[in-house]
Amino acid sequence: MLVRFRGWLGAIFLACGLVVGLSPGTARAAPVVTGKPSGCVRGVLEAEVRAGERYVRPVGNGLEVMLEPLASGWILRVLPVGEPRPAHDYAELATPPYESVSPLLISTDFSFRAQDAVAWNPRHFRFAADGRAFQQMSAMYAEYRRTDAPSAAVQEGLAKLVSRAPEGTVQILDAHFVPGTADQSKMAAMVASHFNATPHSLEQPVDGKASALGRLTWIRFRISLELPPEFRADRGVTLERYACP
Repeated sequence: MLVRFRGWLGAIFLACGLVVGLSPGTARAAPVVTGKPSGCVRGVLEAEVRAGERYVRPVGNGLEVMLEPLASGWILRVLPVGEPRPAHDYAELATPPYESVSPLLISTDFSFRAQDAVAWNPRHFRFAADGRAFQQMSAMYAEYRRTDAPSAAVQEGLAKLVSRAPEGTVQILDAHFVPGTADQSKMAAMVASHFNATPHSLEQPVDGKASALGRLTWIRFRISLELPPEFRADRGVTLERYACP
């Protein structure tokens, strides 16, 4: 992840990272979306992944979605296909706060227990939809980090770019995990409110020893991405049309 957020900009970013949502829709497959004759469109991927495994699929526009394994779970990334990995990925820059609790982390980081990671469901984020948008965001972020006290204009500029980025959702459809024994943290309590509504199975630790945070061992998930007009979706992506908000 990136750097700690600060001041009023951090508060705005936290709201963006935790609250952004999408409207429901009906399924319809198509490889390319042009215009908005039938409303808005999102691309959908469904899959499963085990602890330590990586999930990566192209979504179109030269981008791919990845669930990258961590010792604590996974982190969602949006990256350019076939290019050197940039310092910050297309979802990371667009989904503040930075180096803090993030909807991109499906993990036990920041004192989230395994059951809290599952109960934060669904998760909402934003992403740069193409290289040009990413470069604009990268340049503004670099300016934001150039001094310890960025100007109001720079903060507003970065917040505006983030707010214009398309939205995405990660929904955990099922999960297996070893539960943690620690008390729920205050931050987890803010977002981990759908434990009972999320299908899940509890597992015993392999060594028979409980731990404070537990461990995620497997998830089945659905990733939905809002696709801007003219976004050329990969053929492996299911497209759903829905009423524009």
